[in-house]
Amino acid sequence: MTVLKNVAPSSYGRHNETPVKSEPPINQWEKAIIPINSTIQQAITCLDSAAMQIVMVIDKNKELVGTITDGDIRRGLLNGLQLNSSIDKVIKKEAFVVPESMETEIILKIMSANSIRQIPIIDADRKVVGLHTWENLSIKSEIENPMVIMAGGKGTRLQPITENCPKPLLPVYGKPIMEHIIIRAISEGFSNFYVSVNYLSHMIENYFGSGEKWGVKINYIYEDKPLGTAGALTFLKQHITIPFLVTNGDVLTHMRYSEFLDFHINHHANATMAVRIHEWQNPFGVVNIEGLNIVGLEEKPIARSHINAGIYALDPDVFKHLKKEQNCDMTTLFERVRKSGNKTVAYPMHEPWIDIGRPDDFELAENYVQENVGKEKLVK
Repeated sequence: MTVLKNVAPSSYGRHNETPVKSEPPINQWEKAIIPINSTIQQAITCLDSAAMQIVMVIDKNKELVGTITDGDIRRGLLNGLQLNSSIDKVIKKEAFVVPESMETEIILKIMSANSIRQIPIIDADRKVVGLHTWENLSIKSEIENPMVIMAGGKGTRLQPITENCPKPLLPVYGKPIMEHIIIRAISEGFSNFYVSVNYLSHMIENYFGSGEKWGVKINYIYEDKPLGTAGALTFLKQHITIPFLVTNGDVLTHMRYSEFLDFHINHHANATMAVRIHEWQNPFGVVNIEGLNIVGLEEKPIARSHINAGIYALDPDVFKHLKKEQNCDMTTLFERVRKSGNKTVAYPMHEPWIDIGRPDDFELAENYVQENVGKEKLVK
């Protein structure tokens, strides 16, 4: 029998925020400006380096043309744009702007009413002179939506190193894989975690405990038998009443979990799956034939497809598609939700992402974490 330990009912919404006035970092907003002839890849690079969740596009006269957010880029990629495409088709040219003289209280009301978290500041000539962000105008958000970490697998592909250590506890850059996940989520405001465990579960619980060390709350779902990547969720039915995130316990990413959750909520989805573009180049020239006739030739073509990144956002109504104590994978759950007529959507990722499933992945993970130390509090 599966047991859920130390669980208290959840009845919270997305954020709990108290506005206070705070000035943005001096000149930090200037890093978020790019010229109109830039590519989508350059816009992504700008988003990452400026870390302000918005890009402001200017013309040759340095006047604001519009803005680009992470969501605009993702929609463009879903619509077939490539990383080397022009940003022209993803620019929001009717973006909200405010003058320098506008009061903080009014700006916050505009942001709240229109579900936006950044507003450019312009002068009388429509030149950018600053940027207001919700984070700089308000106290850090506390996200009450839970995060579920699936940590019950045996890590068969990583044997023999997983014979005496569960995969979520394997060290990467001096910390267990799952600790990197939790620390990153905490840095964005998450504080309520559920961990599904089975294989060597006592080791995971002994290390993470109740979460007190990190100032958060951790509850455990104990599986007597493996229930797949979604089966254990049924035991949360009585405890989660708001949208929640689910992540595999062996996935490291630079994706912002809070933005993923907002994307799910804003699209009124029942289930959202983070997906990545996977490219594979055929090592041979491809010959297309009809009968004996050659109708086309392609020299080492590149095939592109979207793959499951192992991170999900779900509404609590998905529980009705799960049966207690029955094995169910996440892909099966998504198919059940989709076939029932409910909305399933994809969240295209462009951020770094690593699924640690093979021994060779550890070197990649070490380099990934080392490169991001201090960038967005990925590690402490």
